[in-house]
Amino acid sequence: MKSIKSLFKWSKNHVLILLMVLVLATVGPFTYSYVPMFIKYIIDNILKATNPSSTLPQVLLDFFGKYEGLRAIMVVGLFLLAFQAFRGAIMFVNGYVKGRLSEEISFDMRTKMYNHIQDLPYSYHNNSDTGDLIQRCTSDIDTIKLFLSAQLPQLIAIIAQFTFGAIQMASINIQLMLVTLMIVPISIFTSILYFRYVKHKFEEIEVVEATMTTNIQENVNGVRVVKAFNAELDEIKKFDDSNNNFKKESRKLNNMMSLYWGLSDFTTLLQYAITFGFAINLAKSGQVNAGDIIAALMYIGMLVWPIRGLGRIIGDFGKATVATRRIDEILDIPDDFDKDGSLEPEIKGNIEFKNVKFHYPENSDHLLNGVNFTINEGETVAIVGKTGSGKSTIANLLVRLLEVEEGEIFVNGINIKDVKKKWIRSNIGIILQDPFLYTKTVYDNINIGKTKYTRDDVVKAARIAAIDKDITKFDGGYETLVGEKGVTLSGGQKQRIAIARMLLLDKPVLIFDDSLSAVDTKTDLMIRNALKEKSKKLTSIIITHRITTAKEADKIIVLENGKVSMIGTHEELAHKEGLYKTLWDIQGSLESSFVDHVEEGKNG
Repeated sequence: MKSIKSLFKWSKNHVLILLMVLVLATVGPFTYSYVPMFIKYIIDNILKATNPSSTLPQVLLDFFGKYEGLRAIMVVGLFLLAFQAFRGAIMFVNGYVKGRLSEEISFDMRTKMYNHIQDLPYSYHNNSDTGDLIQRCTSDIDTIKLFLSAQLPQLIAIIAQFTFGAIQMASINIQLMLVTLMIVPISIFTSILYFRYVKHKFEEIEVVEATMTTNIQENVNGVRVVKAFNAELDEIKKFDDSNNNFKKESRKLNNMMSLYWGLSDFTTLLQYAITFGFAINLAKSGQVNAGDIIAALMYIGMLVWPIRGLGRIIGDFGKATVATRRIDEILDIPDDFDKDGSLEPEIKGNIEFKNVKFHYPENSDHLLNGVNFTINEGETVAIVGKTGSGKSTIANLLVRLLEVEEGEIFVNGINIKDVKKKWIRSNIGIILQDPFLYTKTVYDNINIGKTKYTRDDVVKAARIAAIDKDITKFDGGYETLVGEKGVTLSGGQKQRIAIARMLLLDKPVLIFDDSLSAVDTKTDLMIRNALKEKSKKLTSIIITHRITTAKEADKIIVLENGKVSMIGTHEELAHKEGLYKTLWDIQGSLESSFVDHVEEGKNG
């Protein structure tokens, strides 16, 4: 019942259309139940059968009774043709309404899934399986929409066919009807067994199919890495393994389906033979005539074949319940804004971390274990530390992609837990080391969906990010397509486009999360100087491994062992024993050697 309730909730916004579909699904079998009676009337009229009977409306019987012989056949045939045309119109309307219901349900599901996925926490996306998510948003949604718009109406049609067929057959001969229904209990029992099997098997197939889809998605996205490491054969083998698992599980299901449908066809044809034989015996005793037998054989199709089709619908229902559970698993995850603040204060750049602690669920040790520091409006602050020391985590905590476990973070004196997440993110920009670029033009990637900015604004941001000269050298300039994920650009060009994109939004606080790592020192310095010229009030937080970048900051924060070990300027920290001095001694000497080499080249 829980599965049924979850499945039908998607149709609650389309109740009227669903009711129309179900009514039409009932009308179709009802009108068809009279078709054999027209045939029976013609046969009885030709053969002049004794005790002819019919369930056709008396008005029609009186009308047909005015004609005899060939003329009667012509009149009844023309009326049957018109009746079938009327039924065809009903079927056309039914198909149109089912199509509309199908697309409206799938539209609602896709919209809700996409919006919810957008709002899921950062921690979820860090551990999610992209291929599995794609499958849930595509094939699982298609499975549900097809069941609600096609299989459910078909189920109603089967019930209607069975009911009206049984009534019409009973009007001919009750004994004949009961003999025909002998197969029904067997069909229902085997259908239930079939359902229990396919439901379990569909769950297994969904898992292996998701694995295969993920394998494809990862290889398409990482094709350059695969080629760079000459790993094509390994990846092909990995795909073959997942593909074979999918084939093996699908084959098991297909074998069961073949067995089920083969037995169903056999029992159905056997039922035809039994009914036909019993009808002949009734005819010998004069209880039925030729017209009754022909009509009864037509009604067998309304009684036996729909029950056979019940197995397919039960199987599809099993698949739909699995798909519903998979979609509900995503929708039941609380979104990122379930616990949100309510304030929208002015954010200028005064930031304070006060005894902040944080650890990831998969690690019991605290990554940050009592971090304390302050940043003033307009300052350029560098955060340095070893790999895995929690530098990026600080950035994610500041924009509330992650939540503080203990301690507090204040922005302009207000605890960020009291501030709306979207408001924080609209005022504090974060530029990642490996930015994502869309398969659009350079211009569109800088000006993502922000039509309020002019072309001059875009060009100005590109100049500050030191990417304008590169763009003008492209064949298409700002209209150059960058390819999927910016594959046609270098790492430094992608980073600078991402910087330009963020500068266009003109946020008071910018976080550079190692986003200058792929540009040379000279370009790095140009960008930071341009930022200072752009706004004296801009607060910049630079997370970096490059000491030559950090040394130009107003203040340097050094992270070690989950805490802030040092805070000061480059001159102060470079002469104080500790991690920063160690890093500077290594990187600074390399920089000095490089500068000396350049100078020698100039003099030479």
